[in-house]
Amino acid sequence: MNIYILSSGKYGSRIVNHIAKSFSSNIVGIHEVPEDLPEFIEDVSGYMPSNLPEADLVIAVGLIGDINLLTPLVAEGTGAKSIIVSVHEPKGMPPGLMQEIKDSAMGKVIVFAKPFCILTPMGDPFIDEFAGKLGKPVMEIEFDDFVKSVTVIRDAPCGCTSFIAEELIGSPVEEAEHVADIKFHNYPCQASMSLDRNLGDTILHVAGYQSKEAVRRALGFSMKSAVVDLETCNTEGEECDHLCVDSCPQVKAGVDTILIGEDNKAVIDPASCGCCEQCLDECPYGSIEIVKKRFDLKKK
Repeated sequence: MNIYILSSGKYGSRIVNHIAKSFSSNIVGIHEVPEDLPEFIEDVSGYMPSNLPEADLVIAVGLIGDINLLTPLVAEGTGAKSIIVSVHEPKGMPPGLMQEIKDSAMGKVIVFAKPFCILTPMGDPFIDEFAGKLGKPVMEIEFDDFVKSVTVIRDAPCGCTSFIAEELIGSPVEEAEHVADIKFHNYPCQASMSLDRNLGDTILHVAGYQSKEAVRRALGFSMKSAVVDLETCNTEGEECDHLCVDSCPQVKAGVDTILIGEDNKAVIDPASCGCCEQCLDECPYGSIEIVKKRFDLKKK
């Protein structure tokens, strides 16, 4: 697989450096896009890199605004049929621009990863090969009362999973997800702390939820989650309309954190719950609360 990368700014540089650790022999070109470009650009073709090599996968990281329209043009120039666009800033990829890029990428498979660490295999051979190593974090943890060893199966594209894995060693096992959350912010993630209106949360927070989920799944339990009181959950009430599902940032990011059961009532996955409390605020019947206890997880 040949990879061509469009990168911009400190965020882009961090991602590129970490991609190189796993795919150094696969990278056939890197084009650095200036980070001081205007958000709106009439014609992006003037920024087209020259002498494009043949590639299978084009990855765009750190680009803000209309310059993202360069991505499908580069894919066309390299012959790539697969595209990954990382979204780390709300203003970097408004819905209208995303649709414009999709329309420009005719015949190509394109994935918008918001955040980049939400990426999982999706059926395209080149995107799946990349997402096999970098994307939504996956760990294996050996433990007794304390974390003994951590193996990173799939790292976050920025490398924070490997950093967290090292810092988890020796942690009391029931504090591991809390330690992971702290170490995620110590790394630190360079995704935006501005509210993303389409997620209802910040992109940085949603990235943090992925790291916390990886630890929980590796341990087989969670120590904190939002929980639905099925006795008071009133899905037949006029005010319900499953607002908890619609408000969950994880659901909006593509994670099955809140599902509707056969009884039409919400079920919250304690492995992926970010404990953001959005669903608590939206439930008109006050049927959801944050519970701190050990939740044993079903194997995925």
